[in-house]
Amino acid sequence: MNESSAPLPPGPDTTRVDRWLWAVRLVKTRADAAQACRGGHVRVNDRPAKPATTVKPGDEVRVRLHGTTRIVDVTHVLAKRVGAPVAARCYTDRTPAPPPEAAVPFVKRDRGAGRPTKRDRRQMERMRTEFPPPL
Repeated sequence: MNESSAPLPPGPDTTRVDRWLWAVRLVKTRADAAQACRGGHVRVNDRPAKPATTVKPGDEVRVRLHGTTRIVDVTHVLAKRVGAPVAARCYTDRTPAPPPEAAVPFVKRDRGAGRPTKRDRRQMERMRTEFPPPL
């Protein structure tokens, strides 16, 4: 029997959001999950979540971690940490794909070429004004 067809472990009807985030391996430790909640980086159904906020199947959880926002729907509630393949089946990831990096031309200088010359500096300034960095 492979991991994808194995039944999910039984769990409670609801659990704390910090415990669930840790159990489905979105954060490394439960303390990290609680800290993210206290810092305002976790929202459950578009409301700020404290560590003790309960989650149940059907809830939407938004977690801001390492500069990216993960949007997941709870499909199964876990109280204990499980293996990664099982944990991935306990939520539906709806995180949008990151925007493609814009092809912005830039002046490439040889490593160790020293300071830019006046001509190089003017070329770099022209590039910056013609192609401003994406926001």
